[in-house]
Amino acid sequence: MLDDGIIFERKILLKRCFSHPKILEIGTYFGIPFFTNTDGIHRWNIDRSAYELATNLKNEQLQEVFKKFDPWKWTQFRGIKYTFENGRLAMRDSWKPFRIILEVFLKKHGEPAKVIVDIISRSKSGESEQSIKRQMPIRYKKTDISKLLEELSQKGLIIQTYKGELIAEWGILEENIPEVQSLLRGEDPLYPREKVSEILPSETQKGKKIDDYLIVEKKRINEMDNEFDTYLNDLLNNRLEETVSFGKDFSIQSFADYLKNLFGGVLYFDSFLSITQQYGLADIPIRSETKKGTIGMKTGFNLALFGEPGTGKSYSTRDLILGTMDGSVPPHGLPGRNRYAAGMTPARFIRIGQVYHNKAWNFIVPEFNDWFRSEGMVEILKLAMERAEIRYELHRETVGPYRFSSYFSVNYNTQVFKQGYRATVKDPNFQAIEDRMICRLHRLTKNRFEEIAQSRLRMVLGESEFGETARKIRDHLVLTHAIQTQHNLVKNQFLAKPPMITKAMLDIVRKTREAILVRLPNEGVPFSARLEDRTIRLSSALALIEYFRTTNEFIPISKEAQKYAAQFYIEEAGARSGVDLNVEEIMNDLGF
Repeated sequence: MLDDGIIFERKILLKRCFSHPKILEIGTYFGIPFFTNTDGIHRWNIDRSAYELATNLKNEQLQEVFKKFDPWKWTQFRGIKYTFENGRLAMRDSWKPFRIILEVFLKKHGEPAKVIVDIISRSKSGESEQSIKRQMPIRYKKTDISKLLEELSQKGLIIQTYKGELIAEWGILEENIPEVQSLLRGEDPLYPREKVSEILPSETQKGKKIDDYLIVEKKRINEMDNEFDTYLNDLLNNRLEETVSFGKDFSIQSFADYLKNLFGGVLYFDSFLSITQQYGLADIPIRSETKKGTIGMKTGFNLALFGEPGTGKSYSTRDLILGTMDGSVPPHGLPGRNRYAAGMTPARFIRIGQVYHNKAWNFIVPEFNDWFRSEGMVEILKLAMERAEIRYELHRETVGPYRFSSYFSVNYNTQVFKQGYRATVKDPNFQAIEDRMICRLHRLTKNRFEEIAQSRLRMVLGESEFGETARKIRDHLVLTHAIQTQHNLVKNQFLAKPPMITKAMLDIVRKTREAILVRLPNEGVPFSARLEDRTIRLSSALALIEYFRTTNEFIPISKEAQKYAAQFYIEEAGARSGVDLNVEEIMNDLGF
């Protein structure tokens, strides 16, 4: 009987070397039953097919598969039992030389190098230099990470998993991750592959716990907590008076003006929503002016920027919140409260989600389309966005039940037309996911193109001046978040103030609805009433910006918050309905 290590290697090998139809065309080859339908294929079918082949084939039959079905010749595989390079499969160990080179590298560069390799090895999707820098302990902050990554790459120890205009990500081949982790733990060189399931759970684990995924993620959460606490402590010791003074003058309109000056009158709104979501992560219950107590909603919300490629979606959901590697864009988001999930598989998210119970973090997913290549993800993500109980049945594993309490900031590409759009996600139920997010359609209009071009030109010329305002806004965000969540360092100094929905806000929602509906065709309403729920959440998150501007024990939804919430309502209703609503005209009718 094959041990878990061989099955683990074979499954990765088969999936990496054959395209979608290729691995399925094998059919009932050698009498092995598995899915063969290549129409509307889902990734779960490929996993199952690869698993069946990996479990049942003899080595001679595996060789025959590679000779008969033309594997991808450009890929590579370096395992203990199998090696694939230059288009040929060999039954030999390529891990041993890899380990020797890695040991020499770690000995040469010491503990900082070990930390970097550990960070990269904990993510099958890869990590950016910026992400690595954020996770490095304070004592290693001066490490030249770029130089070490370059040497790791030259020696073939890491591979580039993503390359964008402003960011690159690095990873370790999946089959090498268990050995790298064993080396970092100081275990024997000939690491027993039978233990691989303890590190990377496979489908052979029937009923076993996925402890290692959770242990690693808990460690990451602790690191993020420390990052937030360190920033807050520095703020309280050195910039508290300055931040409170700034907060008394800082308004929603001055916040919008800051972004308009940087990005223009079209692009600014994406960043406006993205940073507002960061304020909303305090997840404060929303109160009602007409009723005592809360209304069953909180300030947190899920955000999606979608539309045509190259329209600045990643910039607003990733670069502006986390900051860029070269420092050209300073971070505007909460330190230690954003979980960057580039390349993370939906199965891994489902597994690690259980350690975020009662935590209102933000998961930044830059390519949300990829999550829907796995069958059944719509229902799971719908439950996650509803903060409902999640239970997931895999082939030989059950995850949950648990209640997910964090949020998402995502972007994905769509086909955009003169009026409306079409999602590239094939699942017909994907609209249920969009229905649970604040969505912003990116259409490459002339105005947007000009603003993108001008913004990039200013960036190249070094003329994009974020200045001290960026740091002051981030300080304001962090202090407000700490106060509203009653962080131990501030709970005895400041009072948490819930946002309050006023009659005026509800009246604006009603008038906006009426103005939209009268302009729609009579065939029906193409969006749900949840759009008004998200409008209220957005206005309440915006209200938190004005914490220091009120002496009340609550924060009323101001005229400015009403204005930008109404603008969002109109723009998303237009995108959903495929009707070119005149936003300026409706806003004038509403008195804005």
